[in-house]
Amino acid sequence: METPHVRVTMLCGNGRSSRILYNSLAKLPGVRIERIILEDSPSALALLRGRIRKLGAAKVVGQLLFMAYNRLLSRASTERIHQLMADYGISDAAFPAEVLSRVDSINNPRTIELLEAARPDVVIVNGTRIISASILAAISCPVINTHMGITPRYRGVHGGYWALARGDRENCGVTVHLIDPGIDTGGVLYQDTIHPESRDNFNTYPIHQLAKAIPLVKAALDDIRHNQIQVKPGVLPSMLWSHPTLLEYLGNWVRSGAK
Repeated sequence: METPHVRVTMLCGNGRSSRILYNSLAKLPGVRIERIILEDSPSALALLRGRIRKLGAAKVVGQLLFMAYNRLLSRASTERIHQLMADYGISDAAFPAEVLSRVDSINNPRTIELLEAARPDVVIVNGTRIISASILAAISCPVINTHMGITPRYRGVHGGYWALARGDRENCGVTVHLIDPGIDTGGVLYQDTIHPESRDNFNTYPIHQLAKAIPLVKAALDDIRHNQIQVKPGVLPSMLWSHPTLLEYLGNWVRSGAK
């Protein structure tokens, strides 16, 4: 049965993309955001240890060097980011305090209490750590994610960048998908591609992707309101990507122009 509006709860990390998504969805007719559950940033030391266990020390050192370089690139990209946000009509204004709840981790049992109180029709996830199976099992409504890449070919992080780095421009884009216990392996609801310009870079690709993601999320919310969610085929093969090392980034810039 169709409902007059969709009750939304957002599970968010504390980043620009989450604020842009909230501000874009909050003004849509038929959408009511009841609660934003915002998780604190995880410990940098814990993240570092986890990456070393998964990827090895040499790879992680290369990633840290890239991250140091990207701080400079990010500062140099500020004007372009603001221009794109103005062109797309999107805002990263702060979350309103009246709908905001904070947790130290999205996997804290407090998250379940907040979800039960909000009684959402759909949960939208953006920028959190991987959600545990116990949290997912406690959610009775659809849980959807905005992913900055075309899945399952570009799971993990920086999917748009990696598509450009591989010369796979036709699969440089964004996906809205259902969440399951895997990493970006849930059923695809909608996908679209972006066409960045030569003046764009690692830090501006996501702005293009977010602008394309917003109407896709709206379409998914309309489907939920009309009880007609349909899963679509994704783009194979399935691959998981992580942060580039500095040498990988520089090599990709020379070979493919991805910067």
